[in-house]
Amino acid sequence: MSTAAQMPVDAGHRDRVLRALGVTPWVRKAMPAAAVPMSEAAQAVSPAGPVACVVILPQGCDTRELDLIGRALNTCGAILGRAARLVVSDGQLAADVPEAQAYLVFGEAQAHALGRALPAAVMNRAQIVLADEPALVLARADAKRRLWNALRSVRRALAMAEH
Repeated sequence: MSTAAQMPVDAGHRDRVLRALGVTPWVRKAMPAAAVPMSEAAQAVSPAGPVACVVILPQGCDTRELDLIGRALNTCGAILGRAARLVVSDGQLAADVPEAQAYLVFGEAQAHALGRALPAAVMNRAQIVLADEPALVLARADAKRRLWNALRSVRRALAMAEH
């Protein structure tokens, strides 16, 4: 690994890069759990209707991969940060797939599993965005760029659904 890759990045540079990618960085405020706006929490996980976003991950992701994915989702706001996460094992989804406005799928095998699990009508209504597998995102810069582009696409689809 080069020395430049190991050096920490200052917050100003990080903010400029995220803004160039179209991501508005969020700053976490210290507030009690009761002070979280209920409408925002209810919008992220609504049992009555379709949820905003579902993330489909492969089985066996290590901690570093999950941490990277979690940080990327949290950077894009509360709705993506609280998105439901489902795991594909042996080519099948481990749980029932809720109806969602958008699906962020990590890897082609997971996309095929999602296609087998969802009815055609739900697939037609939803925005399905494909990203590289988490191991590739962790290791390669081009996969990270594709992840940021995928996150931007999901954010746009969710913004269009609100209006």
